[in-house]
Amino acid sequence: MNVQPLALDGLLLLTPELFADARGCLFESWNQRRWHRTLQDHGQEPAPFVQENHSCSKRGVLRGLHYQLPPHAQAKLVRVVQGEIFDVAVDLRPRSPTHGRWIGVVLSAGNHRQLWLPAGFAHGFLCLSETAEVLYRTTAFWDRASERALRWDDPALAIDWPLARLAGARPLLSPKDAQAPLLSEAGEVLPSRP
Repeated sequence: MNVQPLALDGLLLLTPELFADARGCLFESWNQRRWHRTLQDHGQEPAPFVQENHSCSKRGVLRGLHYQLPPHAQAKLVRVVQGEIFDVAVDLRPRSPTHGRWIGVVLSAGNHRQLWLPAGFAHGFLCLSETAEVLYRTTAFWDRASERALRWDDPALAIDWPLARLAGARPLLSPKDAQAPLLSEAGEVLPSRP
C-alpha cells in the first residue's frame, strides 16, 4: 500500500497495491495489522472501527461538511466502490496551525484510493459521476446530539469545489446541509486540547 501524508497533519491518502490480469483485479482494501502499523508509522494511535456507512448519490449531490463533537468525534476511512467523488476534509482542530484549511482529493472506483481523516476534521464530498457509492468506516458511532455541519460554500473556507463538472447546475443539498452555519457562526466546533 502506498501511503501519502497530505498537507494537513494527520490526513493520509492510501493507494492499495493492485493485482490485475485478464480476469480482473484484486486488492486488499483493509488489513487490521497493516492499518495499525500505518497509523503508528505516521504518529497516530490506532482506534477500532465501530461502524461502516454506505452512501449512494447521483451527480451533483453534495454531502457535508459533517463532523461530530467529542466524546463522539469520528475518525473516518473513506473509499468509493462505484463512481467518482471530490472528497474534502476541513481541519477544525482549534490549536492546529492549519485550522480552517481544507484539502480535496478525487476518489473513485477506478483509482481505488482511500482518504483517512483523524477526528477533528469536517468531511464532505461532491458526486462527480452519474452515480457514486461511498463506504466509510468510523471510529465512533453516529450520535444525533453530537452531529454538526458547516456550510459547503463558506467564503472563509473558500473550498474550490469542481462545480464546472456539473455543467452549470447547482449542487443538490439536504435541507440540513443547505441551512448549515458558517464556520464563524458555529461557535467552538471542537474543544481545545490541553
